[in-house]
Amino acid sequence: MSTAPPFISVIVVCKNPGTRLADALGSVWAQQDVALELVVVDGASGDGTAAWLAAHRDRIATLIGEPDAGVYEAMNKGVAAAQGEWVLFLGADDRLVGRGVLCEAAKWLARTSSGVAAGEIAYDDGRIYKLARRVNPLARNFVHHQAAFYRRTLFAEHAGFDPSLTIAADYDFNVRLWKAHVRFKPFPLRIAACHPGGLSDAGRWPVYGEEIRVRHRHYPAWRCWFWDGLSVARYLRKKLVRALPPHG
Repeated sequence: MSTAPPFISVIVVCKNPGTRLADALGSVWAQQDVALELVVVDGASGDGTAAWLAAHRDRIATLIGEPDAGVYEAMNKGVAAAQGEWVLFLGADDRLVGRGVLCEAAKWLARTSSGVAAGEIAYDDGRIYKLARRVNPLARNFVHHQAAFYRRTLFAEHAGFDPSLTIAADYDFNVRLWKAHVRFKPFPLRIAACHPGGLSDAGRWPVYGEEIRVRHRHYPAWRCWFWDGLSVARYLRKKLVRALPPHG
């Protein structure tokens, strides 16, 4: 990786991530022609991760290994340690797509005046997500952080992630930015491949319940009711799909 001042800080938070962490970090170490740093925040893993990270310490700009109160406290720690102009949060079981993806992303970031610039992610099961050109922040979280580059200064200016939320603090942060007129800009580049079944993709009710809670933080109840109903419908649909026997 480059020794120039970092333009992009890749932040990976984990706790007992298993073997996929090696693929996630390997995809960062493989990046070419970009000034980046890697920040890893490990929440005192007990699965051998701490020893594995220590063995690769020379390839990690900042390594924090200590207990935390959850994923969003860990993400805030990562931001506080980061030095890049932009930050990207990569899941511990996700990986960057190709050796040149951050180099290409950096070209887009250097040209934009937006506060958040987001590419595309693809789940291993075939689902693809990207930032819509017309955003409705009431509907649901509209940015997938594995493909979203945030100007690092936004976290100090807007108080970062709320660690009292366990699943939807990124939705809460994105809505706060949106209401503060921070610009979100999509760009046509696939950034990450993501393993399904993560914290926000598991289909459990707390995912949707916290989404509803965040929505009501920022908007009057009468504006939320329709979208609350859709959150419940999405939960029931996913519950039904997961209950069906697999094809074949």
